[in-house]
Amino acid sequence: MKILANKVAVVTGGNSGIGYASAKELADKGARVIITGRNKDSVAKAAQELGVTGIVSDQSNLDQIDSLVAEVKAQFGKVDILFLNAGIANFSPVETAPEAHFDGIMNANVKGVYFTVQKFIPILNDGASIIFNTSVNAVLGMPGSSVYGASKAAIISFNRILAQELAPRNIRVNAISPGPVATPIYDKLGLTEEEVNGFGTVLAERILLKRFGKSEEIANVVRFLASDDASFITGTEITVDGGLTVNAVMY
Repeated sequence: MKILANKVAVVTGGNSGIGYASAKELADKGARVIITGRNKDSVAKAAQELGVTGIVSDQSNLDQIDSLVAEVKAQFGKVDILFLNAGIANFSPVETAPEAHFDGIMNANVKGVYFTVQKFIPILNDGASIIFNTSVNAVLGMPGSSVYGASKAAIISFNRILAQELAPRNIRVNAISPGPVATPIYDKLGLTEEEVNGFGTVLAERILLKRFGKSEEIANVVRFLASDDASFITGTEITVDGGLTVNAVMY
């Protein structure tokens, strides 16, 4: 069923992982989808595979956000679904984290997300749906994730406040906090394949369902929040982690 027919959806970071799966799900349900990403070739390839519109844009660059919003407005007019998925994940102990580590994550994950939303608000239809991709790292206290976790905690706070501010326009604002999901982000952490596999094995034992999630499982929640099925849900954080954060033996 094309439950999102005639809807316009923007998915930032839609060229891979959760963003790619979400763009596919939204398009399959009838939405006209725009994906963004920083890599021209990757965006073009994903857009062609998905049959959607691809726009190269780096959300840590405010000028590029302005250009993105202008291009979406020129091509599509108004937006009904905004999925703030793009972000970076790097890890470092507090003791040795350089300033560049802090600035890079905060610029992309907090400042970039904040101003992407701000600049899209004027072209959002009344009754639109904004969805943030956050993370269980905001609450887990995982060693090495101090800046990354703080960036996601900031977005969870922003989610609640923006839900209040946009309620008069009937714009719903919600967040999804995924647990470990098998996406290309693990290839970008500077770890060897052996380290990634070892990390995955240990972490999977802490997840009640004993496995990593799939991008498609997160995409299903995105589609739900984007649709009228979630018409009475706003200001909420939905945790999709296979039971990781309720496992009493997590440490």
